[in-house]
Parts: sequence; structure tokens; C-alpha cells
Amino acid sequence: MSESNTVSSEIYSEGDFISDKRPRINGNVVSIFKFCIPDVPKLDADGDFELQRRPKNADRTYTEIEIEHSTNTSLNLVGLQIWRGALLLADWLICNSRKFENDSKILELGSGVGLTSIVASMFRPVVCTDINEGGILNLLQTNIDRNKALVKKSISVLELNFFKTDFNAELLKLLPDVRIILAADVIYDNDITVAFVKTMQALLKLSPNCNVYVALEKRYVFLLSECDTYAPCYEFFLECVQRCPDIVSEQLLVDFPQYFLYERVKELVLWKFTLKM
Repeated sequence: MSESNTVSSEIYSEGDFISDKRPRINGNVVSIFKFCIPDVPKLDADGDFELQRRPKNADRTYTEIEIEHSTNTSLNLVGLQIWRGALLLADWLICNSRKFENDSKILELGSGVGLTSIVASMFRPVVCTDINEGGILNLLQTNIDRNKALVKKSISVLELNFFKTDFNAELLKLLPDVRIILAADVIYDNDITVAFVKTMQALLKLSPNCNVYVALEKRYVFLLSECDTYAPCYEFFLECVQRCPDIVSEQLLVDFPQYFLYERVKELVLWKFTLKM
């Protein structure tokens, strides 16, 4: 695989995430991402929530998640890397964890190396899915095993290919209990985007009470003819969703607290999709 045909996540240049821990697969690396978990609010003698001082970074206690991954891949195997959208979704999960229904499950599409799914499993049972290519599912399970201390709820790994909407029996059995569907950084190729939107639409019809949350980073290109920049993959994604009259779209603010240590760039966006009733 030549360098001209490979892509690499920008996050590797942000900080010293890569550790000297030994990967299970030759050519991979193991990165450590630190995050803090907010304290559970306490009640005072009158039954009111106590006012808590927000600690400074130096005063916070951090937890670590170990993720084995590639540092560069071909475009069709970018799921073997870590991208910023996964960290944004992880922050959102931690921030909203107390709102999740007690008897619900979380389904992640395109789980990749599993960072978001592992964080989700701290709060609710999780079904993580991806294509069965390039060893992605094996690496996903490897990272789950690496972080057993963090996993508090059941977590299962299933194959799901956006280009195949005939979902397997095991996934169909789990869908009635799913209330949240997650996807991070799955918008980078127009053919995959079309297939992803069709998959999202099919899942919402099968489980109409679900909310779908999609996190991604807008990647801009400069158009010489327009003397301006635009994000083609992102714009195409929005066009695909707009063609689905039964899907309700809502762009969410990304001003919720940041618990992971990474650069939350302004290009990161988070969308919520539901089925029109």
C-alpha cells in the first residue's frame, strides 16, 4: 500500500497519545486516551443538590482507555483508525448518561476500533457493529478485552454492512430494546454515505422509538472557481438525508462539557435523527 493511497487521522498530531504498550497485531500501535467522569450530584439535608465546584484540569482525576489501532490505512479501512468524532460522541455519552432509559440498549454503527462503544458500555448494554473486512471486528473485540475494567454492561460485536439492509437475525432480535443509535466519522465517501443513510432509515423504521446521533468532522476543500471553501462529503450527507421525508433532522450544539483530552475543533458537528411520526 503506497503512501499516496493512504490516509491518516489528524488526531495523532495533537498530542502524545501513542504509548509503548505492545499491540496484539503487528504494525498497530496502542494509544491511551485520558478522560474524567463527573461526580454524581449529592443531595444536602434539605433534599437540594449541593453546588459543586468545577475542578481545574490539574485537580481532576483521569481514567484511561487503551485503544489499539492503525496510524494510516487505505480509505476503505479508515475504521482501523481513531477519528475526532468518536471522542465527541464519547463526551456526549458521558454528559447524557443519566438520561438513558434503564432498560434500553445502545447500537453503534461503524464502531471501528471501539472507543465510543466501550465508553457507552459504562452506562448501558451495547451492540457494536462494523464490516467484517480488514480484521476490524477482531480488533474491535481486542480493544473491548483490553478495557474490561471499564466495561460495566454487556457488549456484543456483530457484523453490519451498510450495503446490505437484510439485517441478521441476532440484530433484529436486539432492535426492540435499542433506544439510541450512534455513528461517528462514517461520512467520507459518497457511496458509503448513500448506503449509511439507507441503513439509518431502515433501522428507524424497524425501531421507530430510536434516536440516531451522528458525529463527524467537516473537511473543507477550496474551490478555485468559487474562490471559497466548502465541505463536499458533509454537504452530500445532508442532501441525502433531505431526500428522506420520513426522517426528522436536528443539528445539536456541541457546547456540552469535554471530558476527553483532545482538540475539539469547530469543524466537529453532531446531528440527531428521528423517524417522523
